[in-house]
Amino acid sequence: MENLAHTQARVLLESLPYIRKFHGQTVVIKYGGHAMKDEALKKSFALNVVLLKYIGVNPVIVHGGGPQIGKMLTQLGIESQFREGLRVTDDATMDVVEMVLVGRVNKEIVNLINLHGGTCVGLSGKDGWLIKVKKLEMVLTREDAPPEIIDLGNVGEPVHVNASLIRSLTDSGVIPVIAPVGVDDQGRTYNINADTAAGAVAQALGARRLILLTDVAGVLDVSGKLIESMDLRQASQAIEDGVAKGGMIPKLKCCMEAVQSGVEKAHVVDGRVENSIILELFTKQGVGTEVRMKR
Repeated sequence: MENLAHTQARVLLESLPYIRKFHGQTVVIKYGGHAMKDEALKKSFALNVVLLKYIGVNPVIVHGGGPQIGKMLTQLGIESQFREGLRVTDDATMDVVEMVLVGRVNKEIVNLINLHGGTCVGLSGKDGWLIKVKKLEMVLTREDAPPEIIDLGNVGEPVHVNASLIRSLTDSGVIPVIAPVGVDDQGRTYNINADTAAGAVAQALGARRLILLTDVAGVLDVSGKLIESMDLRQASQAIEDGVAKGGMIPKLKCCMEAVQSGVEKAHVVDGRVENSIILELFTKQGVGTEVRMKR
């Protein structure tokens, strides 16, 4: 019977091709959902990120913080409003979003990774013009109604990412942790959907992988079975046919845009699974749905 030492040696050897493949490459990880709340999963996430850095991969973290923002808004007596899955962000809400994401959540993640052996620096999209945005213009179309223009307030979409700033950090052995707050040409602050921000960062860096941690297993087919791999045509068809529903639609679109822009593969990964990042990158089966250019 194989003892523990032999098992550990075998696992290390089996992972060698994956380590070789990703050495020197950039992996952008969107950190959010249950993985940010459960203590065991928080530790697992930090250790996964630190391990990636130690074996020569350059992890870049973009985080969310919706529940924390919602809790603070409730405490301050400010009502939360959402349209099409995005937070309506007036000036008062924007102040809270920036305070929570940049001042609290970002620094908690930095501290978490540092405590587990990493060298981490927290940034927002406002630092060094890291993420420049324009106001998001959303038009909702329905078959039985005229187009509706939805004003989300201070919600932006990225138009430029300062990739050289991020590379200067990763090249120095630092793990960047980015809060999804951006700024326009006039210096106005905007809230950015974290998935969208992560996709924009991955595209700007020419990342090898984009990983979106979420609270579901991945994209499920009509029978509820996990779809482990999809090409762009299949992903588009899943949205059109209603196989991808609700919050999975923007995640899948984010993955498709990243792949179309040069990211080799994008993954929707179950962040509730311990060591999900390592399992997705360094095992054949993985623990989520990958989106790629074609079969």
